[in-house]
Amino acid sequence: MALQLDDPFALQVLQTAEQETQGWKMTIGGKFVASRSGRTMATLNPAYDQEITQVPAGDAQDIQDAVDAGKAAFPAWSRLHVDDRVRHCKQFASAVRERARAFGMLDAVDSGNPFLPMVDDARKGAGLHDFFGGLGMEIKGETIPTPGGGLDYTRPQPFGVVARIIPYNHPISFAAGKIAPALVAGNTVILKAADQTPLSALWMGKLAQEFFPPGVLNIVTGDGPTCGGALVAHKDVRRIAFTGSVQTGLAITRSAGIKTLSLELGGKNPLIVFPDVDVDKAAAAAVAGMNFTVSQGQSCGSNSRVFVHSAVRERFTDAVMARAARIAIGLPEQESTQMGPVISRRHYDRVMGYIQGGKAEGARLLRGGGHAPGDALRQGYFIDVTIFDQVRHAMTIARDEIFGPVMAILEWDDEASMLEQVNDSDYGLCANIWTNDISRAMRLADAVEAGYVWINGHGGKRFKGAPFGGFKDSGIGREHSIGELMSYTQIKNINVAY
Repeated sequence: MALQLDDPFALQVLQTAEQETQGWKMTIGGKFVASRSGRTMATLNPAYDQEITQVPAGDAQDIQDAVDAGKAAFPAWSRLHVDDRVRHCKQFASAVRERARAFGMLDAVDSGNPFLPMVDDARKGAGLHDFFGGLGMEIKGETIPTPGGGLDYTRPQPFGVVARIIPYNHPISFAAGKIAPALVAGNTVILKAADQTPLSALWMGKLAQEFFPPGVLNIVTGDGPTCGGALVAHKDVRRIAFTGSVQTGLAITRSAGIKTLSLELGGKNPLIVFPDVDVDKAAAAAVAGMNFTVSQGQSCGSNSRVFVHSAVRERFTDAVMARAARIAIGLPEQESTQMGPVISRRHYDRVMGYIQGGKAEGARLLRGGGHAPGDALRQGYFIDVTIFDQVRHAMTIARDEIFGPVMAILEWDDEASMLEQVNDSDYGLCANIWTNDISRAMRLADAVEAGYVWINGHGGKRFKGAPFGGFKDSGIGREHSIGELMSYTQIKNINVAY
C-alpha cells in the first residue's frame, strides 16, 4: 500500500480491505482472482495526489471467465423461488450496512467524497435490496383472451448474465444497490467497477462470496475500452445497464449490438426561480441541489443552471453566496469535511478550463474559480465552490455538463423565453421549479423537457419507487421503480390450444 494516511481509522480500513481481498483481487466464480494477464492499474487518492494501490487490469480473458461463471450459476439461481433470492439479497444488504462506516471511509479515500455522506451512500445501496426484494412477487405475467377457447399467457423470465457498469461518483452506493433488481429478477451479474474508484466494489466481493452462490455476482476491474468494451461486446451478455457519461453511453450503443440497454447519462439541469417564493428557501435548495457536499458537484442530477427572475435575482444571489461560504472544504476522511476534491488531475484541469472559459465569455465570477485555500489541500484536486452570474444561455458554462462545483446563474423576465432556453439543451434529466402558484408549477412541469421534475424541492431528495431517468441524451430507461425490476426480464408468450 503506497498511500500513507494519518487517520487511524482510514489506515485500518485500507489494511483490512487489502487483507480480505487477498491484495485487491477481483471476484469471479466465488473466488478472489488476479487478472489472467497479471497486469494491474493504479488507483489514486485525489486528496493527496498519491497512489493508493494497484488493482487488476482485467481484459477479455477475465470477462470470459466472469461470463462462464455467471452462465454456470444462472440455472440454479433463476430456478430459486424469488423469496429465496431475496433472502440472499437481504443478508448481503445487512452485511453492507454493518460495514457502512468502513465502506464510507474507503470511498472517501478512493474517491475524495466526504466520509459521512459516503457512509449514508453505503446504507442507501443496501436499502435498494430491501426495496426491490419487497417487489419480488410483482414479477408477474398476464393472461390474454383467445377466440374460441384456449389459453394465452405471458411469463417474465430473466436474461441470464447481465452487465452492470458503474461510475466513480457514488462507488459503494452504486456497487451495492444497482445490482439489486437484476439479482431479484433471477439474473446473474457482472459488476464492472469504475476505473477511478474500484476499491469498495472489490472489497464488496468478500460479501458477494459469503452471501451468494459462486458465480451469481462477479466483480471485475479494468479500464473502460479494454475491460468494459469486452463486457459490452460479449455475445452472451444480453442485458447491459450503464451509468456515466454521454460519450461512453454512445460508445456502448455502437458496440453492444442488438441487446437490451438502459443508460443513465448526463444532465445540465435547470432550477427555475419565480419571484413569489421564499428566496432563502430557494437559495438553500439551489446549493443543496448542486451536490457540493456529497460529490463536489460531480453528479448528473446537479442543478448547475439556475434561472432566477430579475425581481429576486440580487436577493437570491446574496443568499446563495452566504450558504456557499459556509461549506467546509477539507480532507475527505475527516468527519468535519463537507466537500472534498474532484476525482483526478485530468478532471481538475477540465473543470478549471470551463471556469476560465466562463470568465473569457463574459460571465461574472462571484466566488471561487480556483484551487480551494489551505495548506492541507495544496497537493490534492480541490476546487473552491464556484458561482457565476450574468451568464447567458449561449455561453459554454450554461450548455456543457461541467460535472464539478460550478453553478451558473441566469437572469430572466419573460417566462416563454426562459422556458425556451431551459429546453434548448441536449440533456433532459432533471428540472427544479420554485413557485407558490400551483397552476403555474404544474403547467411548467408538463412543459419542461426532463424525466424527473421537482416542484419546490431539490435534487438531493429522491425517493425509492419514483422512476428516475432522462429525456434526450440523458439516457434510456428508468431506475428505482418496479419498471427497473421488470426491465431485467424478457417477456415470453405461451399459447395453449385445447
